[in-house]
Amino acid sequence: MPLVSLTVNGTKHTVEVEGRTLLVELLREQLGLTGTHVGCDTSQCGACVVHVNGESVKSCTMLAVQADGASVLTIEGLAAPDGTLHPMQEMFREHHALQCGFCTPGMVMSAIDLVQRHPEGLTEAQIRHGLEGNLCRCTGYHNIVKAIAAAAPLLQDKQPVVAE
Repeated sequence: MPLVSLTVNGTKHTVEVEGRTLLVELLREQLGLTGTHVGCDTSQCGACVVHVNGESVKSCTMLAVQADGASVLTIEGLAAPDGTLHPMQEMFREHHALQCGFCTPGMVMSAIDLVQRHPEGLTEAQIRHGLEGNLCRCTGYHNIVKAIAAAAPLLQDKQPVVAE
């Protein structure tokens, strides 16, 4: 079985995986990072979104071997070591942008990527369009959009930083 070496949330890991193992399976089952959810297994819902080398990726459609040598950031890696939430997480909390919470990790990770790709700012329409790959069955998206709009100015110069 192939060995995969990757850095996840600042910690280096080398793990043996079957060639068909998905990145989401490696994260959840081998590394115990269960904040990344499996919702559909078909890249439709976005519950499995993580950042790979700084880009938003649906981890249910990426093989673990494709992440060899990569830096992966999951929802668990966003909060500071003292428990202080990332600004996007804080705005989701403050604006009541979650109900059941199943989509929230992928939604937060996608939202951070969306804001980083638009440093000039985002309109409500751009936020809604940018979230098209993330499904929420509970909220109706209104508070999610408000949370992202509130977090955007806080993230203009802030990159998710993970200790190496």
